[in-house]
Amino acid sequence: MNQDLSKLDRRGYLKLMGAAGLAASGVAAQAQSAWPNKPIRWIVPFAPGGTSSIVARSIAAELTKQIGANFVIDNKGGGGGVPAMQELMRAPADGYTIVMSHIGLMAVNPLIYPDAGYDVNKDFVPVTLLNRIPSLFCVHKDVPVTDLKSFVAYAKSKPGQLNYASAGNASAGHLAVEALKLKTGIFMTHIPYRGTGPALTDFLAGRVDFFSAGTPALLPHIKSGAVRCLGVGSPKRISVLPDVPSVSEFYPGFETEQWYGIHARAGTPQAIITRLQQECAKAMKAPDVMAKHDAESATPGGGTPKEYGDFVAKEQARWKEVVIKAGIKPG
Repeated sequence: MNQDLSKLDRRGYLKLMGAAGLAASGVAAQAQSAWPNKPIRWIVPFAPGGTSSIVARSIAAELTKQIGANFVIDNKGGGGGVPAMQELMRAPADGYTIVMSHIGLMAVNPLIYPDAGYDVNKDFVPVTLLNRIPSLFCVHKDVPVTDLKSFVAYAKSKPGQLNYASAGNASAGHLAVEALKLKTGIFMTHIPYRGTGPALTDFLAGRVDFFSAGTPALLPHIKSGAVRCLGVGSPKRISVLPDVPSVSEFYPGFETEQWYGIHARAGTPQAIITRLQQECAKAMKAPDVMAKHDAESATPGGGTPKEYGDFVAKEQARWKEVVIKAGIKPG
């Protein structure tokens, strides 16, 4: 634009500015359509080895094949997931940094970390729900119980003497066990870790008595006999463990499951959000991903950002009661 603006009349000036605006918007649109042209950082708010990492890595591998840009998993555990969300807050809203969102980050942290420096409903936007995974309730093989009924009786005979591990404060496993405690009236001591991996290590070693996590992390150890599964959190029994009853068979109405999705920074161009959601929906139908979901009795997602946003809102309302009644506080 080399014209002397002082020599233009109003009509000429507006015409020139309009052309400049169109050019600028064209450049922005071209930049968005070029997404992605570099690796995408996927923050997972737990240490490696847990369900969240397993889910992220399997889907990231498929997305990398589909899109042609690497999805790099960045495990950032600890702090109830708050540091992971703060990390995303510091990143540009350009679609090159996303976070693995889950029940703790989106439904519980807003209640127990009111001064985290962000608002999950305003500073981040939903992309898509990836999957829902059954919660499993397990004891170490040396705990002298055979089913949920005998475990509840055993725990009541030793109030406060048994302990349970979780992937961290406000993690899905933490919430699942607290919900079970409220339903059964038992009391166990909570020992939070920096992810499912470290918690599982101590659980397998017999340093903790009880543990709840998703099927990806626990199934191999149930099948090996290292741990005993007493119940599943799904409303009905699951195909991969047909002989294990649902907790709802003993306590009607009980239900808890893990869920994982993707959130991005608020302000990320809608075209990028839509593209990423569509690619995730496509990945859900890939043979390898479908086989993994079947092997873990997981329910695949892939729906729209609005559907995921509505789901999160319902989960926030649902878990508020558990957080308050269980007195869950920052770790």
